[in-house]
Amino acid sequence: MASNVPIEKIRNIGISAHIDSGKTTLSERILFYTGKIHEIHEVRGKDGVGAIMDSMDLEREKGITIQSAATYAMWGDYNINLIDTPGHVDFTIEVERALRVLDGAILVLCSVSGVQSQSITVDRQMKRYKVPRIAFINKMDRSGANYDRVAAQLKEKLGHHAVKLQYPIGAEDRFQGLIDLLSMKAFYFDGENGENVREEAIPADMLDEAKLRRDEMIEGIANVDDELGEAFLMDPGAINEEQLRAAVRRATIALKMTPVMCGSAYKNKGVQLLLNAVCSYLPNPKEATNEALDQKNNEAKVILESDANKPFVGLAFKLEDGRYGQLTYMRIYQGKVSKGDFIFNQVNQKKVKVPRIVRMHASEMHDVSEATAGDIVALFGIECASGDTFTDGTVNYTMTSMFVPDAVISLAVTPKNRDKLTNFSKALNRFHKEDPTFRVHRDEESAQTIISGMGELHLEIYIERMKREYDCEVVAGKPQVAYRETISQKGEFAYTHKKQTGGSGQFARVCGYVEPLPSDAVQQYEFVDDIVGGSIPREFIPACDKGFTEAVKKGSLIGFPVVGLRVVINDGAFHAVDSSEMAFKTAAIMGFREGYAAAKPIILEPIMKVEVTAPEDFQGSVVGQLNQRRGTILETGTAEGYVTAVAEVPLNTMFGYSTDLRSATQGKGEFTMEFARYSPVPRNEAEALMAQYKEKQAAEQAARK
Repeated sequence: MASNVPIEKIRNIGISAHIDSGKTTLSERILFYTGKIHEIHEVRGKDGVGAIMDSMDLEREKGITIQSAATYAMWGDYNINLIDTPGHVDFTIEVERALRVLDGAILVLCSVSGVQSQSITVDRQMKRYKVPRIAFINKMDRSGANYDRVAAQLKEKLGHHAVKLQYPIGAEDRFQGLIDLLSMKAFYFDGENGENVREEAIPADMLDEAKLRRDEMIEGIANVDDELGEAFLMDPGAINEEQLRAAVRRATIALKMTPVMCGSAYKNKGVQLLLNAVCSYLPNPKEATNEALDQKNNEAKVILESDANKPFVGLAFKLEDGRYGQLTYMRIYQGKVSKGDFIFNQVNQKKVKVPRIVRMHASEMHDVSEATAGDIVALFGIECASGDTFTDGTVNYTMTSMFVPDAVISLAVTPKNRDKLTNFSKALNRFHKEDPTFRVHRDEESAQTIISGMGELHLEIYIERMKREYDCEVVAGKPQVAYRETISQKGEFAYTHKKQTGGSGQFARVCGYVEPLPSDAVQQYEFVDDIVGGSIPREFIPACDKGFTEAVKKGSLIGFPVVGLRVVINDGAFHAVDSSEMAFKTAAIMGFREGYAAAKPIILEPIMKVEVTAPEDFQGSVVGQLNQRRGTILETGTAEGYVTAVAEVPLNTMFGYSTDLRSATQGKGEFTMEFARYSPVPRNEAEALMAQYKEKQAAEQAARK
């Protein structure tokens, strides 16, 4: 069992890349060659079994990875803990949290498409958590495969010091094997699944090119490793394979270089050499720097040591609702944890018992009795949130939390069937707890439940999961845009409220005006009392303010709150017997409506700042799409083959944009969106909104009758 492996022989790695670069196919091959699985199934294979790492039904149907899946395998005497992550921008949190707890990563690139938009995002995430990586250029068997071009893109687009450790023998349909430039040997992969690695001398016609490339590689490593640099200056010819491997390891762990390798996971070529490189060049848990914050010492930084005898510190980085309750994935940074131990949640200081520890193999579980520093395991029966730190209670440390991006899209949802409300709220609670980028709130204005996420696909998947896992079909409406109303000029009012119903009546007169506030005003509503000579007694002034405050909650154009105005009262009248607080409040409400109608009210809509990134070839369609959506282009710029357009676009026209953008840019376009300001709605839109509101009011009145 893997738990007896010394910590120096443990590797915690992730596989990350752009959509369709072959991450899951590569994971499947790694599991096959390490003996974890006995047959290979393709992601979209004809046998319908699907890859073992895509264990959700939805993943198998759509042929995409939705959740990161963890597994472990033995390669020789090395224990590799592996996490396969999604490539889709909508599931970016899965990559974020996997990289937060890993010591190293394999950055998979497609030999045809090269560095794509999501590769840039993933690379940014790796840099954020200082994760050393090996670049694996996959799909060398595809037409258009170009190893050197993609390796050059690593330098140009991602700013890596990329050093090629291999040279492919042929490419496209003539791709046969690899030359290892460190050992200067050629490798071929025989057998039905490439399981027999054949080592031979380099073909004579490629020897000169291989020597040139080896010199280039040594120079590349010597540039970033002082030790090899010195040996290189003394006698470049005397450098041996051992020295080179040690230098590659040092420079990779120090984040000074990225070793570049190649192969074809689908055609079973090059994966075993990649596994050797993972063991040779990526850090063990002791070589990765992990910091915690000491809560007892003013959040001072503490370096955690991967030592089983130190106090226990672990980070819960991912939650899942398993068959037996909540499954908490945990990376153990220091100390050890055994079945039956008590551990403390540092967020709420709760003491919990560990009933069961398992090692995950995709959706299968293998029980273990204890886990030590450097392990990635899953615990059952522990209530916590994603990102909570656990200790044994002797230290008060917390780990820094991961970066959670803001949601970009929202949908209004209601259960189709009213009696499924309990399942509906259970599902929302669970998804919100599992996924920090999935947000839920209730919009008081429209009384709708609004879910927000990273993209339309993200929300679509959750709606589908509610139906499958909670038997709760959901109706998703177009979300209600938060419009506002305001006034464009001064409007006067003089309203007298008179009511006589036997006995004491009601009387109040309120006069004054409404006017727009300056655009930089902090408050959205201001009340000014300009009454002189006691025409309205002091005790009734607060009642007037109350009336106006209530009146601005709902404008008369489309029933949305009124903002950006000042109400001034400067005259009025009262009756010694009939005036009351209630009478003045009513007079204020009616007076406001009179003044509001005279002040030329207008409708405001939220304007979003949208930033779109897509390959240069699609510049025309990107700009065209933004213009169609009433967008105003603020700036456009190009860098490294990508165009970035920044525009201000009304939120109401942004629905469906992510789908349109992806289809117009072959899935390569990405966008971010944030609120910028409120702006008046064009006249034709305003008229349509007002007509809609009148219809809604008429329908409500008819229903009351």
